Amino acid sequence: MKNKSKDKSKLKLRKAVVSDVPEIFKLIKHYAEKKLMLARALSELYENIQEFYVIVKGGKIIACSSLHVTWENLAEIKSLAVAPGHCGGGIGTKIVDACHATARRLGVKRVFALTFAPGFFKKHGYVETHRDKLPHKIWIECIRCPMFPDCKEIPLVKDL
Repeated sequence: MKNKSKDKSKLKLRKAVVSDVPEIFKLIKHYAEKKLMLARALSELYENIQEFYVIVKGGKIIACSSLHVTWENLAEIKSLAVAPGHCGGGIGTKIVDACHATARRLGVKRVFALTFAPGFFKKHGYVETHRDKLPHKIWIECIRCPMFPDCKEIPLVKDL
């Protein structure tokens, strides 16, 4: 018998819309409460909804991620989350691939991620880097974070 959570045939990848924000917020909050990712304010999600992709299954959002362009040749993969029970079936890969495709279409040459779970990104060609190798501009968000200055996120980069 097939494991339904791994069945990708009924998955729909699409750009997020404003009405998706409450579900995206709950998905991110689930992992943020476990200290596995950074929380995002509801207002931040509404302000940046055009950067998000979602994967929907059975009318429910089961994954999200965004691509945030930070400079002419650099973008960040942010808020990557796959709902519990759906991890390990290629859903994270599918949504990150969509972000990479958008980055290429926009002419971005390098993407990065700040994460507490570097294994996923390393499997997708990212390499760990030192924080000082990334532009100071990206650390502006860090100042507002409750984990600042003791954040343990690991920076990784990938050339496209």
